Order: sequence, then structure tokens, then C-alpha cells
Amino acid sequence: MANQATAAWDARDAAAMRDVLERQRAAFMAELPVSAASRRARLQRAMMVLLDNRDRLVAALSEDFGHRSNEMSLVTDIMSSVKPIKHALKHLDKWMKPEKRALDFPLGLLGARARVEFQPKGVVGIISPWNFPVNLTFGPLAGVLAAGNRAMIKPSEFTPVTSALMKTLLEDAFDISEVAVVTGGSEAGKAFSELPFDHLVFTGGTAIARHVMAAAAKNLVPLTLELGGKSPTIISRSADVGMATERIAMGKMMNAGQICLAPDYLLVPQEKEEEIVAGLKAATAKMYPTLLSNPDYTSVLGARHRERLEAHVEDARAKGATIEVVNPANEDFSQQNTNKMPLHIIRNTTDEMTVMQEEIFGPLLPVRTYSQTEEVITEVNRRDRPLGLYWFGTDEAEQRRVLDRTISGGVTINDVIFHVSAEDLPFGGIGPAGMGSYHGHDGFKAFSHAKAIYSQPKIDLAGLAGFKPPYGDKTRKALARELKP
Repeated sequence: MANQATAAWDARDAAAMRDVLERQRAAFMAELPVSAASRRARLQRAMMVLLDNRDRLVAALSEDFGHRSNEMSLVTDIMSSVKPIKHALKHLDKWMKPEKRALDFPLGLLGARARVEFQPKGVVGIISPWNFPVNLTFGPLAGVLAAGNRAMIKPSEFTPVTSALMKTLLEDAFDISEVAVVTGGSEAGKAFSELPFDHLVFTGGTAIARHVMAAAAKNLVPLTLELGGKSPTIISRSADVGMATERIAMGKMMNAGQICLAPDYLLVPQEKEEEIVAGLKAATAKMYPTLLSNPDYTSVLGARHRERLEAHVEDARAKGATIEVVNPANEDFSQQNTNKMPLHIIRNTTDEMTVMQEEIFGPLLPVRTYSQTEEVITEVNRRDRPLGLYWFGTDEAEQRRVLDRTISGGVTINDVIFHVSAEDLPFGGIGPAGMGSYHGHDGFKAFSHAKAIYSQPKIDLAGLAGFKPPYGDKTRKALARELKP
């Protein structure tokens, strides 16, 4: 397979993908039932790929980004990939146990039994993005392997060094009939999404997701879509401004804002706007006193993305926004060799500005003001449902009102992004932010088929209940009893 987005692509490559899928499905069917020992062994191998090669993976990530903080990569891509594997290993035996289900009276008393067994689906496709290419490959892989499936992975062409390394490492650790990696550009991705998987996980942008969903529909492939959107961050009048701005700045500046869950815009009390902007500047300067040569601060991925972000800034400025660039050391970004960008706080934004129409995915932070909480709820609800929503404050009645009257994929209270790190919480979007969820037990169930099993006793229950021909008085009495309000 070619590793570059510009490489030639033809039908032979698509045929090779189908051949791998067929090999994986045949091996899967021959192995059934997939034992806990087999699942555990595969999870352990995946974990050792990460632990044994952490330095190589971190170096590859930095090469792809132009510069990426080593410590941040260890936290967000290595540690955050090891955690779901460890969690699955710890809970696998419990997850695999059949669930007993209740039966209508008197079936259970007469000896009938009902249960749900969780059976692996087969071959699961994983399409992972460029912003956290390791974590968003190994995170879903943990659930896929825990559920007893085989996996085919298509990582992003925009991080080619990392994608090629993951391919080498995974195919050294796994037989191709267990885990396979397909590299290549958009044509490879298109062919991959058209394969008749037993389940497909896609993490990326909403526009591409529409094409993936259409391709999967041709084979009725069930989907988990992890997308993005404009995640609002609400600062209540009851919030501790210092704490809130420090935590928002950390979440926004991590990975230079290239996070599907990054706080996309702020909603702040009108009278507290100045204090909040000052707090954001102070928190940013404390974490990043310099930016250009600071190893802790990550670069935007390539000139194309930097130019897209700069276009948002210029559009907002031209339409009346006030731009406050947080550049603590007054560095000259025009002379840099990377694509680093400082935080741009954008005030006086309007809906006509592109920065308020599109997911930002970078270090730009629009600030909007409100007078009443009801305005905040209206603002959130008139937009597409977001992947994340963040609320800062201590007013429990207000918090409850916001939670009850807005809909989002998930929520973090008094911080940003953190709900994704809780392995026992389902992670997923809603509407344009995605469909389905995974992580932890929810991931195990997403990648399993919940097979309903009913066991009938020797006694003729249909005849006893009066539902077996010839129908008569017993039938009429049974119906009269069951059809009462």
C-alpha cells in the first residue's frame, strides 16, 4: 500500500483490502467462540506496542506536526491509549458474562429463562484522524479487541510518518488476519469506507462523515461516528473566574486547539468580559511565557491549516471583531520555520463571521456576552448540537437548568474536555457531532452483538396460556386479562 496522499491508487489496492477483510472474517469465524484468554492476549500485545515504542511514536508525531510537545504526546496519545486497554483488561471477565433478563409472569416460575450473550461482530473498520492519531486508533481498538473482533485500520494521510510507523508496529505484533493497517490518501479512504465491515468507526469531520455514512449504507454497515462541532463554554456569574480561565486556557492551548472537544467559543456575563479576557491572558502567559521556541507548545499541522485559521481571523476583523493576540514575549511569528500560532481572543463576534460558523480546530477563541442565562440556552440550542458542553459555576439551580435544556454529546462541569478521560463514561456525539458511543463497557457493547436467548421449558406454555389453536374460552379469558388498561 502507498503511504502518501499523492500516491497512485487503483483497483488492485481496493482488491487487496477486500482480500484482507475476507481473510480476517474467515479467521474470525474459525475461532468462534473467542475466548477471554485470546482477547486478553491481543489487548496485551496492543499495549506493549505502545509501551515498547513510546519514544518512536512521540518522535513521529512531532515530525508530522512540525513540532509537538513530547510530554503532551505522552499524555494525550500514549498514556490515553494505554488507559482504555488496562481498563478493558481489568473488566473483561465481567463484561463477557451473560446478562439475565426478566420474563413476564408466570413464564419464569414455570421454568422459562432469558439472557443476553455478547458476541463479537466480526471485522471492525477504524478510520482515525490526524489530531491524535495514536489515541484515536488505539482507543477504539481497545474496545474492538475486548469484544473479540478483528480490526482493519485506516489512519490519516495527514500524519504520514505516524501512520506508517503504526502500520509497521501493529503488523509486527499481530498477524494480518487479526489487525491490519491500510495507509494512503483520500482514494484509499474512500475504498476503505466502502468495504462490507461488520461495524465501522470513523473519527473526523462532519463533512467527510456524510460520505463515509453514504458508503457504509450500501452494505448496511453499522456506524460509530465521532465528529466535532462548536463546543460552547459557559461561565456563570457564580464561577470562580481565576479557576475557570486557567482551565479553559489549558484546554484551548493543548495541541494548539486541534481537539474535537476544544472549547470553541465562550459565553460570559457581560459585566465580567474584561475580567475573563484578562484571566485568559494571564493563564496563557503563565503556561507559555514564550511560544516559538517553547517545547511545550505544539504547532498547527501544516501551512494549510494555519492559513485557514488566519483567514478566520481576517474575516472576523473585517466584519468588526476585536482581536487580542496573546503573545507574552512579543515574538515575531512572521519569521518562524514552523506553523505555530499564538492564542487569538476574538471579541464582538457576530454570526456573519466564519469563526462562528465553522469548527475552529486551532488557537482562536471567540468570546460572546450574555445578560440572562436564558440567552445562553437559546444561543446553544440554535446551533447544531455540540460534541461537548462546558459549564463553570456553583449555582446548582442554574447548572441544572443548562443541563436539562441543552443537548450535547457530553458535559464537563467546572473544567473542559475531561469527560472524555473517564473510561467508564460513554463518549460520543449527537446529531452532526456524531452517533453512537464507545469507551469502557459502552465500547465493548458497541462492538458486540447483544444476542437475545430464550429457553423454553418442557411444559407447553402456549397451550397452557390459551394461545394455541383451537382457540376457545381460555384464549378469550387470557386476552381479556392481558388487554386491561
